[in-house]
Amino acid sequence: MMSALQLPAELWLQVFSFLSWRDKLSVRCTCSHFRHLLDKSRPLWRGFCVVLRNLSRYNPPFWRSLAQRHVGSVSLRSGKRKHLKQLCTWLPALDTLRLDDWSEGAVDELKLFRQLKRLSVTSCSAPLKNTDFLFPLSHQLTQLSLCNVQLTCPASYLLAAVSQLTRLTSLLLHHDGSLRVPKLSGVLTHLPELKHLSYSMITYKTLSHDFFSPAHLTGGAALPLSDLQLLNYDAVVTQEVLQPLSSLRSLSVFHLYSVPGPTCHLQTWLTSLPQLCSLSVHGGHPLAAYADFLPSSLLSLMLCVDLQPEDLHVVSLRAPHLEHLHLEPWGSSSSLVRLLPQLFPHLRTLRLRHNHVSDADFLCLQHLRRLDTLEVLDSYYRPDPSDPSWVVYQPSPRLLQLTSDLQRLTNHRVRVITSSHKNPLTCDCV
Repeated sequence: MMSALQLPAELWLQVFSFLSWRDKLSVRCTCSHFRHLLDKSRPLWRGFCVVLRNLSRYNPPFWRSLAQRHVGSVSLRSGKRKHLKQLCTWLPALDTLRLDDWSEGAVDELKLFRQLKRLSVTSCSAPLKNTDFLFPLSHQLTQLSLCNVQLTCPASYLLAAVSQLTRLTSLLLHHDGSLRVPKLSGVLTHLPELKHLSYSMITYKTLSHDFFSPAHLTGGAALPLSDLQLLNYDAVVTQEVLQPLSSLRSLSVFHLYSVPGPTCHLQTWLTSLPQLCSLSVHGGHPLAAYADFLPSSLLSLMLCVDLQPEDLHVVSLRAPHLEHLHLEPWGSSSSLVRLLPQLFPHLRTLRLRHNHVSDADFLCLQHLRRLDTLEVLDSYYRPDPSDPSWVVYQPSPRLLQLTSDLQRLTNHRVRVITSSHKNPLTCDCV
C-alpha cells in the first residue's frame, strides 16, 4: 500500500478541505507531515477564528503555528491591555478581533493593529472611560459591535466617535437603556456605506418622523441599509417614519414583551417594506395578527412566536416562494411539521425542533423535494424520565436513527445538522 508520504500534497489538501475546524486540528496532531501541510495551507484556514484566554500559557511554537496559518480572527476573553501588545507582536495582520469580558478601563492599544477591520467589544467587567480608541481606527473599521458595554462618558461622545467611522458597513449597539439617543438619523448621516444595523430600542415608545431620515436624504430617497435588527422593540411607528427604509431586504424584530400591547406595530413595518426578502420575529403578537400583511417577496422566515396550524396556511399563501424557514413556535410543533411539504414545497433550508414530533411526521420531510439542509435545534435528550435534571447534550439514539432514515429516503440529498457552532464573534443577544 502507498504510504501517506507518497501521496501528492495537493491530494491531501483536497481531502482536508472537507474537514471541520475541529477535525483539521485533530489531523494536525497525528504527525509532523500533516501538521506541516495544514499549517502551510492558508486557504484551509480561511474564516478560522481562535478563542484565546490567559495568554501567558501559550508558548512561541503555538504563536508560530497561528502565524503560519495566517489566522486573522481572534476572540480574546478576560484580556488586558498588555495582552493586546502580545497579540499584535505575533499576529500583526489581525483583521477581526472580539474582546469578551474586557477587564480594564481603556483599549488604546487597538491602534497597534493596522489591518483591523472588524471589532467587537462585549460584556466588559470594567466600565470603559471613553471611546477615544475608535478614532485611530476611523479609516479602517468596516464592522463595529458594542454589546453590554458600560461607558463613563456621555452618549454623545460615543456617537461622535462612531460617526467618524465612515467606512462602516455593519454597526451593532446593544445596551440596557443607558444609551439615550433621540433619533438615529444623526448617526446614519455620517455612515453612507452602512448596510447592517442592530440596535436596542428599549428606551423608545414612539419613533419621531425623522428617526431614520438623515439630513442629506431628500425627495423620498432611501437609506442604503439592507439589514435591520431591532432589540427590545415596542415602539409606535408610522409609514412616514419608515419611508427611508423602503429598500430594506432583511428585518429582525426581538420584541420587548412576550405579552404585547393592543396594537401590532409589525403590521406597519410589513406594509412599508415592499422589497423585504427576510423576516425574523421573536415574541410579540401571535402570528395571526400580522400573517395577512407578509409581503409576497419573502424568501426567508424565522418564527419564534405563538402560532397555530391555520396561520401557516396564511403564510403559504402570502409567501408562496419561501425557501428558508426557521420554525420555533412557543407551543408544540407536533402538528405543524406534517404540513410543511404541502405548504412550502420550495424550501431549501429548514430549522426546527424534533421533540414531540412523531417519527412519521419527521420522515414526511422527505417530500420537500428541494430541501438540502435540515438543522435540528434540540439535539439533546434525558436518558432517565424519572430524573429530568439529567440531560445529555448530544443527539439521542432516536434522533440519530431518524436522521439516518431521512438521508436514506432522500438518497443523502439532505444534509442534517444536529450540532451547530455559533460564530464566536457574534454577541449572545441574537
